[in-house]
Amino acid sequence: MGMDVSTLRTLISRYCVGEENWVDSRTIYIGHKEPPPGTEAFIQQRFPDNRIVSSKYTFWNFIPKNMFEQFRRVANFYFLIIFLVQLIIDTPTSPITSGLPLFFVITVTAIKQGYEDWLRHKADNSVNQCPVHVVQHGKVVRKQSRKLRVGDVVFVKENETFPCDLILLSTSRDEGVCYVTTASLDGESSHKTYFAVQDTKAYNTEQEVDSIHATIECEQPQPDLYKFVGRINIYMDNEPVARPLGSENLLLRGATLKNTEYIYAVAIYTGMETKMALNYQSKTQKRSAVEKSMNAYLVVYLFILISKAFVNTVLKYVWQADPNRDEPWYNDRTESERQRHIVIRAFTDFLAFMVLFNYIIPVSMYVTVEMQKFLGSYFIMWDDEMFDEELGERAVVNTSDLNEELGQVEYVFTDKTGTLTENNMEFIECCVDGHVYVPHVILNGQVMPGAGMDMIDTSPGPEAREHEELFFRALCLCHTVQVKEEETVDGIKQGIHQGKSTSFYISSSPDEVALVEGMKRLGFTYLRLKDSHMEILNREDEIERFELLEVLTFDSVRRRMSVIVRSSSGQLYLFCKGADSSIFPRVISGKVEQVKARVEHNAVEGLRTLCVAYRLLSPEQYQEVCHLLSGAKLALQDRDKRLAEAYDIIEKDLILLGATAVEDRLQEKAADTIESLHKAGMKVWVLTGDKMETAAATCYASKLFHRNTQILELTTKRTEEQSLHDVLFDLSRTVLRQHGGMTRDTFSGLSGDCTDYGLIIDGATLSAVMRPPQEDSNSGNYKEIFLEICRNCSAVLCCRMAPLQKAQIVKLIKASKEHPITLAIGDGANDVSMILEAHVGVGIMGKEGRQAVRNSDYAIPKFKHLKKMLLVHGHYYYIRISELVQYFFYKNVCFIFPQFLYQFFCGFSQQPLYDTAYLTLYNISFTSLPILLYSLIEQHINMDILKKDPSLYRDIAKNSLLRWPIFIYWTILGVYDAIVMFFGAYFLFDNTTFTSNGQLMTTNTQMMFGNWTFGTLVFTVLVFTVTFKLALDTHYWTWINHFVIWGSLIFFVVFSLLWGGIIWPFLNYQRMYYVFMQMLSSGPAWLSIILLITAGLLPDVLKKVIWRALWPTTTERIQNADKLYKGHLSEFTPLASLQSKAGSQRRGSGGQRNVPNPRRSEPFSKKTMFTRWQRTPDYCTFTPLLRFADGARNLRQGYAHGGQTSV
Repeated sequence: MGMDVSTLRTLISRYCVGEENWVDSRTIYIGHKEPPPGTEAFIQQRFPDNRIVSSKYTFWNFIPKNMFEQFRRVANFYFLIIFLVQLIIDTPTSPITSGLPLFFVITVTAIKQGYEDWLRHKADNSVNQCPVHVVQHGKVVRKQSRKLRVGDVVFVKENETFPCDLILLSTSRDEGVCYVTTASLDGESSHKTYFAVQDTKAYNTEQEVDSIHATIECEQPQPDLYKFVGRINIYMDNEPVARPLGSENLLLRGATLKNTEYIYAVAIYTGMETKMALNYQSKTQKRSAVEKSMNAYLVVYLFILISKAFVNTVLKYVWQADPNRDEPWYNDRTESERQRHIVIRAFTDFLAFMVLFNYIIPVSMYVTVEMQKFLGSYFIMWDDEMFDEELGERAVVNTSDLNEELGQVEYVFTDKTGTLTENNMEFIECCVDGHVYVPHVILNGQVMPGAGMDMIDTSPGPEAREHEELFFRALCLCHTVQVKEEETVDGIKQGIHQGKSTSFYISSSPDEVALVEGMKRLGFTYLRLKDSHMEILNREDEIERFELLEVLTFDSVRRRMSVIVRSSSGQLYLFCKGADSSIFPRVISGKVEQVKARVEHNAVEGLRTLCVAYRLLSPEQYQEVCHLLSGAKLALQDRDKRLAEAYDIIEKDLILLGATAVEDRLQEKAADTIESLHKAGMKVWVLTGDKMETAAATCYASKLFHRNTQILELTTKRTEEQSLHDVLFDLSRTVLRQHGGMTRDTFSGLSGDCTDYGLIIDGATLSAVMRPPQEDSNSGNYKEIFLEICRNCSAVLCCRMAPLQKAQIVKLIKASKEHPITLAIGDGANDVSMILEAHVGVGIMGKEGRQAVRNSDYAIPKFKHLKKMLLVHGHYYYIRISELVQYFFYKNVCFIFPQFLYQFFCGFSQQPLYDTAYLTLYNISFTSLPILLYSLIEQHINMDILKKDPSLYRDIAKNSLLRWPIFIYWTILGVYDAIVMFFGAYFLFDNTTFTSNGQLMTTNTQMMFGNWTFGTLVFTVLVFTVTFKLALDTHYWTWINHFVIWGSLIFFVVFSLLWGGIIWPFLNYQRMYYVFMQMLSSGPAWLSIILLITAGLLPDVLKKVIWRALWPTTTERIQNADKLYKGHLSEFTPLASLQSKAGSQRRGSGGQRNVPNPRRSEPFSKKTMFTRWQRTPDYCTFTPLLRFADGARNLRQGYAHGGQTSV
């Protein structure tokens, strides 16, 4: 038989449909070589090529696919239907009137999306066509990246990027390791170490590598960057030798080779199956609150449109019930029209009225909003105050669709490490058996003169001395740090311990570098790893060599790492370091109490602590460890679980050596930013994986918690003492008793009478709270009680959080009954889940990588930039787009309501009031640019005032400018303006007479009368009224505003003159010929235009004046005060920042606040600034500036004389 039974069984088990092995693993033949006869059947599987496709369209499918996507939008589809109706039936307006705006919107969007996709194609081609080197027949051959196949052996040189996912076979280094940066994958710029397969690491030439005979069995592609399970079968004398493969052997596409001359590796995942490509997941589309309001308003206007069409259709048939009106002498029906059924006629008329009134739905609003968001996003990117010189980075906008959402944030969820803190670790101290060692005090093992620290025991006993040196050795050995050599002398780095830095440390964890550098300053210097031997330089300048046998890598579940080493004397050690919670339970001896006390002391100070322990291993124990680890590593199924179980068995019976403390400093202005967010009415939650004490200390330092904040704990420690049910009800009673059942939102963040509560919860307790309710009734409502407690706390700290729990917290708050707008900010890969979950995701360009930045909607260099992004940019974006949306609906009501009224005067004959050109260009040209420019550059309040007074942010919270009452006001205003325009023009044309040449002329204005003259007069008043309305709403005037607003009016006049003043050869008829000029030749027409514009704008002006005088908003008060001080209001010192040295006094009842008493010697401009005017007692202490408005003259006299007016 050509094939033995075992081979047949292997084939059946692997390739039968439904067999699990077929689904879960793949076999790769290195160099496409068949395995030796009799081992296993050679069946080459089909794998994709190495082509990367990130583009959405091709040349052939762009038009149909793009059209399909665009017409999925309700507004576009609606206008398409209207356009088709105009084509099919006899409608009063030309199909061009709706077809041209729709064509414009569709074309602009298609060009934008096509251009973006062309850029993606260009990027794909540059990647797919870049050259790679492949070993074929013992030679290195160059080919294009896209032609790479699974099984090819690839040759990569230093600083080159890996073209696909590879298994490392051999490297230029003797020990078989290579160093890699994965900055483009997870943003971590630190060097990671990867290991070649032990049996192939000696193959260092093309010929040797080409002679490798092996197969690789591994899992099918999956997106987890840090997980890989496989094994390699190397055929030696036709007998396979199996070796485990893990993530330490897998080089990912996009990573870069560093500090290694070259490597040989085999391709296992190519093209769209690489881990990088599988992480191209499309983010869920986020929609802003403004967009939801727009859609709600559109539904209302659609209902109004249908109602108008229905009313007009009914009235038309009521009107035509009289036979004389049904068929007037000048408009006889055809026979086919008479024969048509009345239902069909009525439906046709209904559609015709729909077409006539369809402009009430503003199609151009969508394209204007798109342009406003796209162009407006550049203001964040161009902001020099959000540029970080240290990083050389600016803010980045990944999603411009959410700009206005930045002005609506109610909850901010922030990471701690690298976001609030710098993620720049500095070794502070270490504690060995209760003795504290500080590097700045002890240098190279010697106490520096004048140290004066009695905590340091300078003369430990022999046993303590031995423990101390073992502790230092443990930290020099238990890590994954590499030494980047710049200069070597005689094979060893002379001078690394003598202050001449000829090399430096690099690691995937900044903590590890800080610890190794700390040991260097304490006299023990880690030199290098060579030939599986770690070398350290001790205090006596002697080199000690330890053979590195095993590395038990760190993971976030165990929260510890270990190494097994053999000393030169043959002694076997297991050194372990990790979080105190994961080390203390595994310790059987050592000075636990002293070390624990020091760890707690350092944690309260905000330092990051690690504990160090060791265990001596006998040769028998070591053999058992090797057996455990090799069994777990060779497993293809559940390898991680088996490794975790093995680690758990090995890392036990430890002897505690001591602990370390590393400081992660608070970022610049982090505290100021959090304080500003609090004043703006936002609730800030810190979600971190750190221990409770460290995180709490950071929260105090960053002013999340204040010294008078009452801390409520919902932690494992407390739930061990009493049940979770009791703890939750206790906390609930505490906060509700204080607040009387009202949520904290009712109170001001600055109120002095309200106790501040801060909640601390840990990951384990959160899991219990989030657990689905059991059958017993007690656990059913834990989530609701937890949310109620959180609502009444000014700040919440969640510690010991897993990445998924961070997203769960955000989701929980998002889904609560208030549906608040959430923002998540972080800098690491562990923050991606919450960034994607929140309404707005912000990434920080930190040291933990760029994964957060890539998945975010916005990216900023530092946490402090969040303040301006929300309080200034977010505020402006929301103000601008809310005005844009309301204004668009308003100007379209003004536009189309006269058309509705006109039907009552033309027998419901669907006669249009306006000319076709006016219908088409009204939204495209005459009124579009002014509102677009307004929505880009309007600043209703000075930028500096918004920064200095965060409480102004509260005025626009909860979508306050797009609420139904304001929407109804704008709609009523539009209806009023339309009535004034229509009936004003109607009464102007009231008295008409025939001239001698048969023309109809008005007796009072001597103006030629006709329906197009009437429509043109209405349209002229309309364009000027809506443009002047926008000019009245504009606070921030620049030359661009003047140019666009007055320029658009001039364009309308010039267009009207040209359109009616020239005989255009391409038009069959010109109903507007000489109409506009005839209208303007009448003096009374000019007067009526001015009167009608004034009458239209008057109510809005009066309303603004009266409201500002009697019920001014905070914004209006500040605008008035800023005018009073000629734009220099922001130069005044905020009230809260004044510090009274001359005692204090109380103000009234209400919120009891200390009132500063300014020194008389201070200049007036530094005395008081009133940044909050409300009738609540929380903010105002002095008389608001506006009360001085009547005495402005006195104030100015005070300026002139330099007078010091005491308040």
